[in-house]
Amino acid sequence: MAKIINGKEIAKQTRESLKKEVDELKRKGITPKLAVIMVGDNQASKVYIKNKSKACQEVGVEYEEHILDKNTTQKELLDLIEKLNNNKEINGILLQSPLPSHLDIQEAFQTIDYKKDVDGFHPMNVGKLALGQDTFVSCTPSGIMKLFEANDIDISGKNVVILGRSNIVGKPLVQCCLNKNATVTICHSKTKNIEETAKKADILISAIGKPNIVTENMIKQDAVVIDVGINKLETGKIVGDVDFEQASQKASYITPVPGGVGPMTVAMLLNNVVKATKQQI
Repeated sequence: MAKIINGKEIAKQTRESLKKEVDELKRKGITPKLAVIMVGDNQASKVYIKNKSKACQEVGVEYEEHILDKNTTQKELLDLIEKLNNNKEINGILLQSPLPSHLDIQEAFQTIDYKKDVDGFHPMNVGKLALGQDTFVSCTPSGIMKLFEANDIDISGKNVVILGRSNIVGKPLVQCCLNKNATVTICHSKTKNIEETAKKADILISAIGKPNIVTENMIKQDAVVIDVGINKLETGKIVGDVDFEQASQKASYITPVPGGVGPMTVAMLLNNVVKATKQQI
């Protein structure tokens, strides 16, 4: 039976540690501040930014949100980003995705000052990660690396298979794992024999976004299984990409959904805001 990796608990410990750092900064007269931009009224995005606001409050990071109308133009969005870039009180800028289809999200990410890019999506930070340099790493991949660390899971020399190649999770996660000397394979919609490839993984990470798509016949005995998926069934139940009941019989470690990777994403965002503040002073 797999050991369950408790992301909630590790995220809580991370926030407690960050709160001490923030208190220390405040004693020097510095308060870290995050600005969040959301365009339109995507319901899932509303939930995410509410969670971010609550987490900021918990660790003492100031929080400012800019909710823009769904008909906002590209120029209006970029003008707001530039205004926040130039505001010395703002240490981190986060652009909540998805954006309405008429807006160019890549241009928006590139407009954010890379020193305030706490989501790690600016090409400068993506490039620095690829070169193994210190940078802002996307929050979900860095949260996963933190889960490995907290559970003494050494990925050096291990076969890591990642299902999904998004710019938010899959691609940066490849670099994070390579930087820790893992052997990495990435599978996506055009990959043939995904089951066979997945079965060779010492560490299997799924970030596809399809409920229960990873079944026990895709998992090697005693593999570590990390489930990034968050899917809502018609019943309203939240499940991951991995069939948890089956997989937990076979894996050595597994993350639950909810309560696994999700809480770590927000914790690592706060970590990046504190890091950005320290670098800027």
